[in-house]
Amino acid sequence: MSVSAASDTQRNIAPSLGPERAVEWPRRAARTLANGMQVVLAESRTFPKISAQLFFRSGNAAVAHRAPGLADMTATVVRMGTTARTSRRIEEDLRRMGADLGTHAGADTSAVSASGLAEFSDGLLDLMADLARNASFPQEEFDRERRQRIEELRVERTTPGFLASECFRRTLFGEHPYAIVAPTEAQVAAYQREHLVGFYQQHYTPANALLIVVGDFTSDRMLAQVEKMFGDWKAPQPASVKSPAPPRHTGRRVHLVHLPGSVQTQVLAGNLAIARHDPDWFRIVLANSIYGGAFHSRLVINIREQKGYTYSPRSGVNPLREYGYFSVHAAVRNEVVAATLTEIFYEMDRMRSLPVTPEELDNARSYLSGAFSLGVATQDGVLGQLSTVYLERLPADYLETYREKIRALSAEDVLLAARRYFDSANAQIVLVGDREQIAEQAALFGEVETLDVHGTKI
Repeated sequence: MSVSAASDTQRNIAPSLGPERAVEWPRRAARTLANGMQVVLAESRTFPKISAQLFFRSGNAAVAHRAPGLADMTATVVRMGTTARTSRRIEEDLRRMGADLGTHAGADTSAVSASGLAEFSDGLLDLMADLARNASFPQEEFDRERRQRIEELRVERTTPGFLASECFRRTLFGEHPYAIVAPTEAQVAAYQREHLVGFYQQHYTPANALLIVVGDFTSDRMLAQVEKMFGDWKAPQPASVKSPAPPRHTGRRVHLVHLPGSVQTQVLAGNLAIARHDPDWFRIVLANSIYGGAFHSRLVINIREQKGYTYSPRSGVNPLREYGYFSVHAAVRNEVVAATLTEIFYEMDRMRSLPVTPEELDNARSYLSGAFSLGVATQDGVLGQLSTVYLERLPADYLETYREKIRALSAEDVLLAARRYFDSANAQIVLVGDREQIAEQAALFGEVETLDVHGTKI
């Protein structure tokens, strides 16, 4: 072999992976204030900035049957003013500090978040505390946000992905609050400012709160700042509400959302699964990565690379506080809906029948371990991971032992998770598309229920 040929051969051989680097976790301190507010501080001195989030353990699910989406609207308008600050003043304060501020709500939590230079930590915490304790809910700001939300809903009801998710969650969760993804236009129109104030007063309380701060500070000094801003805040814990359990589904069923004239169909299938605190969580995460949760997963190779049915098929394990669900989604041409579903269930059943290969197992473990390491490389990443631990009340060493637990899983663990949670026989299927184009294909997979974009049977 010539020197040139040998050199070309060496260039074509991928270098072996080096040893996995240890994650350097920031020094962490956790305290609970006298008023019940939980505080987690993580010292990260890489950059002279801080990131903070103040969570409340109440979200849209807390009032879903009475006022769907109310927590989301409340979080939006919280940012619009306090008894001491107008909306304009808030923006001026943020510009002066070179800081960012956001508010949001999900199914289980509401949050106020801020980030900026560490030298302005006092000002940032003061602003967050003011919003959490003294929001004024200006009428004109509320009216504007209500109009905007109604317009957003009108657009969403033309979007196949939104319609599929809404129908899927309603099907899986039944009478449980998790069934409701978004309010209707009429429900938003019925909101009154007093409804937002009521949710705020009941749920934005210190006994319901978790503050996480990550950044360039000493824990003792930061804790003193937190005590100064939040220590004298008094309000009771919200009353707990017991929700009905989701239904148990037997047999596959197809829910076809008719979107006239659609040249593509949104496919969404899956079933109830587990929340993050379940002992099987690591098993199902690894199984999902091999099935369809990573770019080189079986599902992607099958229906994207080999069949060309869709550009981006994906599966996911979606944890909520009380329950979780497993889902598979893809947007495909109308003529290959049945073929796509066939391959989705073929790959699901293959995961349930035979152990994965050693190569697949090793690649998936490396992928999850690497993704985790990247996810904690920034202040925001560390904050996000810490919020998972403390909101879900996971073991204190959850983050430090994550990669070790993933690495310890075997092909038998993957097979066990697939058999328990990839419920092929009882999967619920949602198709969003033109029923004239896909109804016959849908009927091949179970009894078909046809709905309009508002969820009404047709």
